[in-house]
Amino acid sequence: MKLEERHLVQLAAVVQAGGVTEGAALLGLTQPAVSRTLSMLEKRLGEPLFLKGRRPLQPTPLGRALADHGQAMLVASRKASTLVERFRQGRTGLVRVGGTPFFMDALISGMIAEFQNGSPDVRIDQSYGYLPDLREALNADRIDLAICPIDMLDEGSGMRFQEILPGRNIVACRSTHPLLLKRRLNAAELLDYPWIAPPPGSPLLADLRSLALSLGATEIKIRYAGGSLTSAINYMKASDALTILPHSVVFAFRAEKAITALPVNIPHPERALGLLYRTEDLRAPAVEAFSAHIRKSFENLKHLIKRHEQAVVWGL
Repeated sequence: MKLEERHLVQLAAVVQAGGVTEGAALLGLTQPAVSRTLSMLEKRLGEPLFLKGRRPLQPTPLGRALADHGQAMLVASRKASTLVERFRQGRTGLVRVGGTPFFMDALISGMIAEFQNGSPDVRIDQSYGYLPDLREALNADRIDLAICPIDMLDEGSGMRFQEILPGRNIVACRSTHPLLLKRRLNAAELLDYPWIAPPPGSPLLADLRSLALSLGATEIKIRYAGGSLTSAINYMKASDALTILPHSVVFAFRAEKAITALPVNIPHPERALGLLYRTEDLRAPAVEAFSAHIRKSFENLKHLIKRHEQAVVWGL
């Protein structure tokens, strides 16, 4: 004999509430509709579901056993409804985000943790890459959004870019570097020290070459190249080597007081950090919620980053 699941759910609600009217209200149904369901179910079974004359309603052993099955369905249905609601609110789901290594490690990883503190059921899958790789990953639907610096977005690229932080490069060094003792720093003196080169493919590598040319040098002394952000910072802390970094990355490590920026203005292209999407994508609510969190986090940081720049780079 096959029983309708919805009939068992209604039976469970009545048993749980202790009355037909109360059980109907629990499910958002009318009392006559639930009464008809119970009557039809009893006729089909040929057995009573409730003991006669008992108030509140008391189920028979068969009624209790069937109600237990219905209760399991009711609980599963409520969990499914909650899941759908949380998905629509962006509080559950999957976010696949790719980004440039230095920014992801210095800034975005902490923001991911803050986001998941409020939305622990959202899974974040993070990957690394520079603009060409990230654009390819977006087009191939391997990631939902990218967080990266961009100079200019090509017309007809099928991409949309939302700026979250203006670009600003600095020369980074350890906080006890000899150049910091100079009252007036001549930019040409940067050539007297060894350098750490950013990883291949990084836009910072092109910026380093531009810096060398602006100082009248065709090349600079590269002593260490291609490492991660952590390795570059550890190398700087133990040497007089210099490197070129986004100011926001140095800002992110300000509390450690191990690295800082030299008070010298250097050329760098017009570039901004931002969120990159495919234009026609219908993004999942969790992706929208995560993107909003990243935008808000940077909005809150902007004035602190600017104040740090004025104090450290310009000494104001």
